Amino acid sequence: MLSRRSALAALAAPALPRLALAEGDARPSITVAVQKIANSNTLDIARENSNVGTRHFACYTEPLVDTDWITTLRPRAGLALRWERVDERRVEVALRPGVRFHNGDEMTAEDVAASFGPERLFGGEAGVAARVPPDVRAQGRAVFPGLSVEVLGRHRLRFVTGRPDPALDKRLGHRIGVVVSRRSLEEAESWLAWARRPVGTGPYRVAEFRPDNALILEAFDEYWGGRPPLRRIRFLEVPEVAARIAGLLSGEYDFACDIPPDQIAEIERSRGFEVQGGLIANHRFITFDKTHPQLADPRIRRALSLSIDRASIIEGLWAGRTEVPRGMQFPFYGGMYLEDWPQPRFGLAEARALVRAAGYKGETIPYRLLNNYYTAQTPTAQVLVEGWRAAGLNVQIQMRENWTQVLEAGPTRALRDWSSTVFIADPVSNMPSVWGRNGSHPATGEWRNEEAFAAVEALETEMDTGRRRAAMHRLLTILEQEDPAYAMLHQAANFTGKRRAIRWRAAQSFLMDFRPGNWDV
Repeated sequence: MLSRRSALAALAAPALPRLALAEGDARPSITVAVQKIANSNTLDIARENSNVGTRHFACYTEPLVDTDWITTLRPRAGLALRWERVDERRVEVALRPGVRFHNGDEMTAEDVAASFGPERLFGGEAGVAARVPPDVRAQGRAVFPGLSVEVLGRHRLRFVTGRPDPALDKRLGHRIGVVVSRRSLEEAESWLAWARRPVGTGPYRVAEFRPDNALILEAFDEYWGGRPPLRRIRFLEVPEVAARIAGLLSGEYDFACDIPPDQIAEIERSRGFEVQGGLIANHRFITFDKTHPQLADPRIRRALSLSIDRASIIEGLWAGRTEVPRGMQFPFYGGMYLEDWPQPRFGLAEARALVRAAGYKGETIPYRLLNNYYTAQTPTAQVLVEGWRAAGLNVQIQMRENWTQVLEAGPTRALRDWSSTVFIADPVSNMPSVWGRNGSHPATGEWRNEEAFAAVEALETEMDTGRRRAAMHRLLTILEQEDPAYAMLHQAANFTGKRRAIRWRAAQSFLMDFRPGNWDV
């Protein structure tokens, strides 16, 4: 089998790839090589709540409030033309008229109410709502706590929460809050059948989905935002980096995703190709199962974080193209960004002292790992293990095939990789759904902290910015210092290889935007 470098060398001077043209339609069809299409083998972003699902969900479904992911990261009108906060518990929304779903129906307030209701997010005891899976219900409660929707007219709604919510208007842009056809929910033979072919309003409709293989989208010419620039998009699952790059350079693929930084120069040596991308709104970190005997003492978890040489990882594996954030937050939070929160430190001597003080005797600490699900995941893990060994910690990598095996409870679950994507300019975008009482991490049984849950609830309900900032500060103090839930690695960066002649811009997200205005040749 060819190595990555050999594959590149063999294709040093390929013929320029040509986009496939469909007979009778001058628009191109493209193939996008991805590492993975969907972890859950569904296309409902409320279940496929992942980096890989984020890549394509906005092609066929859309949230009420759009975000300018290319430049400003600011919210803008989308399916909602206007939204206005009425008071601390209510936001009123005016919908864009004339929007069509892929089944031909016009989008109305009834569809939006169903999309944010028991039928899709929260579940119930009877009818369509009874079919909603438990994990989707948990996501719904975490992202939209206590939400109800009142229909005020054909294109007007009121969103209401049971308690004050300082970010209710911003939540309307969250990725799980996409709008889908109510009729499609009601008529689907099962929840799974619907989730594998959701009927949304995006510029492309789902034509075919073969789990673990391919997702094929076709242009929806009644799209409210204008005629889609592509006739067909095929997302093809190609797990190996070398195969994605080789396929790009040979013309088999038009885009190759998740390019490691050390391969960017190799691709761009081939005339006619380039790599786009950079920092995105996602954090990469290691999570702790504090129920594991070797991690019960918070000093061991602090030592694990202190013995990570993040600067060396960024320079050696990321070519300096990413950075260490100030905790789990982003500057575009504006007034909710704690600019004085410290970056995690590298302190090997301090880590060794904590290990000795905790009475650690060299017992094995398992580290469950997937093979490069994240860019540079495996080499990063190897660097981490060496750093931990230098601190006196016996961490052993245990390779796993899928996320089910990684998350499965048991005596070998201690450390694992994770990431968290932010979709709105506020910490409630991810803190409640990951670290809150109904969040994904407590739900696995790995970590719980009642004081942290209280801080999350204050973050979600306090209307005063000063008190919200204090709650965020307390939450980060618990998560990163007092009762560590994770060790931050770095801000994620995402790189996509493509033909240079294609004028397309990468987003500050895993999301790929193929709408009108972001494509030209």
